[in-house]
Amino acid sequence: MHRITVTGLRQFRQFVSGQPETGKMPVLFIGHGSPMNGIEPNVFSRSWSQQAAELPVPTAVLVISAHWYTRGTHITTMDMPPTIHDFGGFPQALFDVRYPAPGNPQLATETRALITKTEVGMDHDWGLDHGAWTVVRHLYPDANIPVLQLSIDYTKPAVWHYELAAEIAALRRKGVLVLGSGNMVHNLRMLSWEMINGGGYDWAVEINETFKRLISDGDHNALINYKQLGEAAKLAIPTPEHYLPLIYTLGLKTAEEPVSFFNDQAVGGSLTMTSVRIGAEKDRH
Repeated sequence: MHRITVTGLRQFRQFVSGQPETGKMPVLFIGHGSPMNGIEPNVFSRSWSQQAAELPVPTAVLVISAHWYTRGTHITTMDMPPTIHDFGGFPQALFDVRYPAPGNPQLATETRALITKTEVGMDHDWGLDHGAWTVVRHLYPDANIPVLQLSIDYTKPAVWHYELAAEIAALRRKGVLVLGSGNMVHNLRMLSWEMINGGGYDWAVEINETFKRLISDGDHNALINYKQLGEAAKLAIPTPEHYLPLIYTLGLKTAEEPVSFFNDQAVGGSLTMTSVRIGAEKDRH
């Protein structure tokens, strides 16, 4: 398929002149699941910690979370983003968590300069929602890596988000870890409490395998046009906010880069925790 590249050599040169380049940072898509994964030492959160151990230490983390779904595109720009508890019905211990990672207003400005598809709003109010902090606190528990969020414009189709992601590819050579946080299969209306600790409906397992095959094959067109993948895809993606972070990560992939999967499990019947790493492990020598 035709690969979409970073738009605008001028913007790219302007960006890379700001800070020294590092090696190209891998990209992660994380199936984040329940907010309780943010405080529970379980198979999923331990795997997130292991990913951080296998990656270069980033200069910053840019999260595209399913839970910042906006009209227009915005980026967090504050020095100290607050921890947002955007959920209900969970134990007080979860609401007590604060993840005091700094922001990076300069990086927010530089990221906005890379994006030509749309005007990017500089946001001083949002912070880190649970799609961000529940994951990143396991990757970087010392909260010493700057964390920003880029919102998902709900008025735009999947291909638009894929193309926007390509415009921020230069961030990877600045050592920025771009992290999409959602779930490939996410249908809470069909949640099964009998399978809450593991297991998926046949359709959920089927479409999850289809998604993995298409990712491995590099067939991004099929993944962008997910509505054409049949009834199982419609059940998996009743609304697109948890799926679109995957599209962002795929938009950052170059043709030669390897992909690998982790946390490849279904839970609750109608969710999958399947996660993706794009790019190689760190050099261990």
